[in-house]
Amino acid sequence: MLTLLADGAESLWDEILPAEVKALPDDLAKLDELLCDPALLAPIAVRWERELTEASRHSPRGRPSIAMESYVRLMVIKHRSGWGYETLMREVSDSIHLRRFCRFGLSERLPDESTVRKLTRRLGAEVVHQLTRLVIAKARREKRFRPRAARIDATVVEADIKYPTDAGLAADGVRALAREGRKLAAKVKMKRTAVRDRSRAVGVRMRALTRTLRRRSGEAKAEVLELTKEAGAMLRKSVKEARSLAQAARSSARGRGAQSKLKAARALEELADRCEKVCEQIVKRVAGEKITDRLVSLWDPDARPIRKGKLSQPNQFGYVDQLCEITQNTKPGARGFILPLASQTGNPTENTLLPHTGEELRTLEITLKEVMVDGAFTTNETTTALEGLANEIYIAGRQEAGSRKTRRRRKRYRTGAEGRVSHLKRGYGLRRSRLKCDEGHHIWDSWATFTYNADTYTTLG
Repeated sequence: MLTLLADGAESLWDEILPAEVKALPDDLAKLDELLCDPALLAPIAVRWERELTEASRHSPRGRPSIAMESYVRLMVIKHRSGWGYETLMREVSDSIHLRRFCRFGLSERLPDESTVRKLTRRLGAEVVHQLTRLVIAKARREKRFRPRAARIDATVVEADIKYPTDAGLAADGVRALAREGRKLAAKVKMKRTAVRDRSRAVGVRMRALTRTLRRRSGEAKAEVLELTKEAGAMLRKSVKEARSLAQAARSSARGRGAQSKLKAARALEELADRCEKVCEQIVKRVAGEKITDRLVSLWDPDARPIRKGKLSQPNQFGYVDQLCEITQNTKPGARGFILPLASQTGNPTENTLLPHTGEELRTLEITLKEVMVDGAFTTNETTTALEGLANEIYIAGRQEAGSRKTRRRRKRYRTGAEGRVSHLKRGYGLRRSRLKCDEGHHIWDSWATFTYNADTYTTLG
């Protein structure tokens, strides 16, 4: 059962607090004023009702959820502070100011961190994007914000994975298949060794590979390829055994516990598919063939290797996001709202993501005087995607109309997009997505963007 608003009743302990303690700090007080608007909870109610309709459950009965008002505030605190879910609940529980901001009484017990974590996945990214659009529309409706210019740039949001190697992925796959195979074998009452654990044998190859790399010679490279090939061969054997076990589990899935067995068999087959892709990558690497759409993690299969030409990080692993900031002016230090980020699995170009950004501007009915982008955007594609949305488009190194003073102003303003990206990464958690897969990455991005926009709203006059 959906609960939108928190219970406003205060306990005796809340009543005896001094007025100085009850008052929120200035930044939280301004955020509280924004988040008090009940219209911001409407997208959550619509999403919840649609989910019930799709599940053919129209009854309002059931355990009540935590108040969505409190949940939104918890997520804002989370992305402002950089805390994990457990730390978030612990810190909010220990702070009078944070309790009052999140609408929890002093004597009230806070929900478990798993409740907030599961609710984040359940609501998804689109609901949070709608909250972002509502905040921007609210600022424009109240005449606090009049968009005049925009700057667009792309950045890499890293996936929450370790640095990948083919041999390392093979070792991870062998261990994971053996572990999941033991669980499924126990359900269908087969031998625990139905999927043999080859992690020790692969570990021997991994240690030999590490010793070989230290030599840094041509012979060492050949030995590394041979050791990687051996690790891939072991992984292929485990994949074959895992598929046989999954097939046997599906055949024996009858009566009580059948759905549990089928679910475990599907999970094992899905893991086997990813491991088989790792085997194919190893074969291509040993043969010297080009590898496209490379898998870099068994647990985040949507993450991809990305090369953006950074000297400090030539290779990054994650997702490319296109960021569009709309501002009221182009003065130094201009701060505006960030539109819902455009993203696509793989390593898309700026021109590939730009149409999505243009659609966001059309959805919000925003027309700009100037749009500034860098030289990675091509003239024809940019003009087509932003047709009717801007009077002038500045493309660094390609399309630079205007006087010398105007060009300098636009160049300086466009360069500020790099600073805004850095600000979002350092202050709002956009450096690395802690949620797995493309869906989780979109959810993480959406809350980081909404939190930043909420803070931006509080700075407007």
